[in-house]
This record gives sequence, C-alpha cells and structure tokens, in this order.
Amino acid sequence: MLAVRKVRRKLRMGTICSPNPSGTKTSSEVCNADWMASLPPHLHNVPLSNLAIPGSHDSFSYWVDEKSPVGPDQTAAIKRLARISLVKKLMKKWSVTQNLTFREQLEAGIRYFDLRVSSKPGDADQEIYFIHGLFGIKVWDGLMEIDSFLTQHPQEIVFLDFNHFYAMDEAHHKRLVLRIQEAFGNKLCSTCSVESMTLRALWEKKCQVLIFYHCPFYKQYPFLWPGKKIPAPWANTTSVRKLILFLETTLSERAPCGSFHVSQAILTPRVKTIARGLVGGLKNTLVHRNLPAILDWVKTQKPGTTGVNIITSDFVDLVDFATTVIELNDLLQEDRALAKC
Repeated sequence: MLAVRKVRRKLRMGTICSPNPSGTKTSSEVCNADWMASLPPHLHNVPLSNLAIPGSHDSFSYWVDEKSPVGPDQTAAIKRLARISLVKKLMKKWSVTQNLTFREQLEAGIRYFDLRVSSKPGDADQEIYFIHGLFGIKVWDGLMEIDSFLTQHPQEIVFLDFNHFYAMDEAHHKRLVLRIQEAFGNKLCSTCSVESMTLRALWEKKCQVLIFYHCPFYKQYPFLWPGKKIPAPWANTTSVRKLILFLETTLSERAPCGSFHVSQAILTPRVKTIARGLVGGLKNTLVHRNLPAILDWVKTQKPGTTGVNIITSDFVDLVDFATTVIELNDLLQEDRALAKC
C-alpha cells in the first residue's frame, strides 16, 4: 500500500519545471514545486514541526563574487592572503555549497533556507548581501526570486532562517527588515504557537513565509520569529559516522513541543581537509563521496513530534535529496492522531 501511495503522490506532484519543445516529460523535468499542496488532506492539520521538510545549507551560495572583498566573516589572516587573486579563486571552491539558484531549489522541493547576511565595506547605500567567505547576491534579489515562486505556488510555505549577521548596525537591520516587508507583504506569518502552524491554518490566512531572526532585533516586529524557535545543532565534523551519531543524539534530545528542529546533515571541512583538497573544493573533496551515505541515514528516519522535521544538505541536487525527505511524510499517513502538546 505504501508503494501505491508513493506512486499516486508522485503523479500529483509531477509538474514540469522546464517543459521541452517536444512536450514530453523527462526525469530531470519532474519537480516538487507543489509538494505541500499535494500532501493528502489528513496531513493538512498536522503541525509543520511534525512534517519532514527538505532544506539547504548556505542556501544562497550557488554564486559568490571572487572579485568582491573578502567577507567580514573571515579572519584577518585570510583577508591578508586574499590579496593574492589565486586565493580568492580557491576560496570560491570552498564557499560554494549549492549548485541551484533559489528558484531551482524551490522547484526541487526545498522549503527551508539557511541565510547569512552582511553589509559590504564601502557600500554607501547600506545594501545587504548574502555572505559565505565571499559576498553573494544582494538579499533583495534573492527575496524577490523567492516571492515570485510563492506567488505562482500559493500553497507552498517557506522558512527563511537569518542566522548569521556580519558588519550590521541598527540601520542595516532596519533596512533588511524593510526589504523583507517589501518583498513578502501579507505573505509574512506573525509569530504564534508553533503547534498552530499547520498547512490548513496558513492557507486560510494566505501566509507563506516564516522569518526566523537570530538577533534581539526580532522583538520589534511581529513577523520575526526568534531564533530559539528553530534550533539547528551543528556536528562540526568531517566524519559521516560522527555526524550520524550526532544527528541521532540531538533528535533524541529534541523538545516535543514549542519549536521546529533542523537536522544539519552536513560535513564541515577542517583546515587540514581544505589543505589536502585545496583545488578540488568542498563538493569534490568532502560532499560528493559522502552524500550517498548521509542520504541512506535520511531514508531510515520518520517525522513526528520526536522525529525529524527539517533536514538540510549541501549540494541538494547531487542526490535525490528533496524527494527522499518529502517521501518520509508517507510514513505519517497511517498516524492520523499525531500527538499534540
């Protein structure tokens, strides 16, 4: 029966992201653009904190500008080294953690975005940029790309987690929050009980965007959720074995109520890792060979009050990551009475 349900769900979700001239549908064109809208009705009343939701790590880093200054998130030693043009080219190989743009990630099914932002030295207009070692695109451009997708897919919900801020004073924060308001308007969801955040409740309110803001500035705006509502424990390891042990441990310690939960299924390079694979970069040195084993762990999980919720990955397109996470929700289809607080 489970296999039959999966086939039915894939048929419902099988929209074409980029139709080809022949009118046929290839496997690369089938996407998860409307997977939330396609969930069965009895999951519409399940808190989002109990669903399995795919996310991306350093979501914006599909493009970084090697011609820009090194970001304020880097040490003084790295900034000195980066005066050599070759160093920035190598930095780029380790700063990029995704291949897909925001739009492409959304079409693939990604609904949680890990966002790090910064002002840029010498930028007089106080514009805010995404940052991961090197500066990425303007935050405004990314927000507009996300909003465009949401307008076309009104039943899809996204989590935007602003968790690192660099070189930002109060004026920068105000500008960023204003940009968020301008981009999403009435799509923004005001803070409330986590357990009340169900698909049906959000659809009725026509809300599609949850903003998490890891800075005391969140207190000034009703649509900024505090960072403590979405803990994301970080394993900080290059070992798949240690990562999986960490993920299992932190899931066992997860609070059953009151917050979402992010399982960061990512490996983090150490200095010696970078030295050994300097030219290869993050994808070729660490991610590509280990991602299948991490995905195998994902396949063994189950969502729910004490199970997985949001799972993030680097290079979400290298394996069938998003679909694998989404399909975990099939395991909830028999649990029509999920525990509530």
